[in-house]
Amino acid sequence: MTNSPAKGTIIRAGNGDVIGYDETGLLLHLSDRVIADIAARLDLPAPHVSATEPDLGLSEDLDVWDIRPKGDWIYFQGNLFGGDGPRGYRRHKDHPTIYGQSHLPLMAILAIGGARAGLATQGQGKFPYHLMAPADDIGAVGQAGDGMAVEIQFLEPLREMTHEAIMAETLLQRRRDQGAGLPLFFLRAETDMAASAVDLGHGPAVENLDMAIGNLMSAAAHLGHRAKLTAICLDYCLEDVAGDPLSYRDGILALMTRLSRSLAKTGLPSPVFLSGFDCGTHRITTGPALEGQWELSWNHGEHNLLFTCPSYAFEMDDTGRLTDKGRRQKAEISAEALLAHEAGQNWLCPRLQLAERDGRDIRIIFAAAEQLHLDQTDPFGAGDDAGFRLDGVTNGAVITSVEVDPSDPKAVILRCSARPEGDVTVSYAFGATEGKGPYPANAGALRDQWHAMGSYGPMYRWALPARLLVN
Repeated sequence: MTNSPAKGTIIRAGNGDVIGYDETGLLLHLSDRVIADIAARLDLPAPHVSATEPDLGLSEDLDVWDIRPKGDWIYFQGNLFGGDGPRGYRRHKDHPTIYGQSHLPLMAILAIGGARAGLATQGQGKFPYHLMAPADDIGAVGQAGDGMAVEIQFLEPLREMTHEAIMAETLLQRRRDQGAGLPLFFLRAETDMAASAVDLGHGPAVENLDMAIGNLMSAAAHLGHRAKLTAICLDYCLEDVAGDPLSYRDGILALMTRLSRSLAKTGLPSPVFLSGFDCGTHRITTGPALEGQWELSWNHGEHNLLFTCPSYAFEMDDTGRLTDKGRRQKAEISAEALLAHEAGQNWLCPRLQLAERDGRDIRIIFAAAEQLHLDQTDPFGAGDDAGFRLDGVTNGAVITSVEVDPSDPKAVILRCSARPEGDVTVSYAFGATEGKGPYPANAGALRDQWHAMGSYGPMYRWALPARLLVN
């Protein structure tokens, strides 16, 4: 590329000529960084570098300004794609991750469970500079029991949105709507192929989650923040094949104890544990672990365990895995449960406590935060009995109608054709026949009065499945 015999360009880059020539010889166009390095090596005064455009490795494709090096960090203002408007950012001089600037603690939502806990929706979400995972090139979903996690203090943006990531996104959106500060979130879900809840508490998933806790503390210190564990999500039920409801309950209790002790070693308090209540799939409607959840729902010792919602409220595919819609539905109500708990409110999905004969009918007493409501729209196809069923009846008595007790808004009356005789059990959203729709076959139509708006419409706090002997 020659302009004249005496002057021209030999090499040109995207930002201008690199090597040219004129009548005096070769011309080299070097960056300010290279000139400063040469000056340092020759012990010469460094050349003046513009304070408004320092050469600090930030791409020219980024809409950034007010760039300020400070120690090992580069701080700047920017209007970045997906960054939800102009705000402050920072980047470490030795690592490419750009973090949204925040004065708040580094928040963490962790998760542990079976293979289904590692599913995610592709994409970075609405707040890509505030949703982070350890920078081990694995992402929000961890080792899946195949290998051990490593120590690392850097973070990296997400490539996919797990249940926990969507939870964090929901919490960030709520804070943004309120004009509150936006924290950084540290996210990691660890899973393995444990065949029982007892095994889960001793396997690679929990060891990798211990490493995630250590990396959380390192990342927070590296950023100059303190760490705060927002919640640990538990997602393990159908994977348990031990065959004993009490063994399942005791295994989850031991797992929570194990994690609480790991946190105590770092100085973090015992966490809030969040769990959905697994209702099975289109074909799996009974099982010891499904029953064990009800045992756990009322007997979880000193642990701060919240059951956020039964899974019959969430869409799944024909393999029993949540769809992208179902995952977001679950995550958004998990966020609501966490917010309610942090506000000192009692998050309690209606839970069957006692079933007793009342003349020819059966009266069921619930533990509930608010008065009960039978949803006449039957959104999950529970049927005329709203998800209730009687087993063990010897005289042919059947349910004729279901209603909330007019004298007690936290009790339900099953109107029966005759007084049910025999060793009768009452089931709710448990042991249904095979389902064909997008929701689990086990389903119900009972909830309380709480509601909030989600991405797909109103969210409700549905009653938990149970199977009880009638007194």
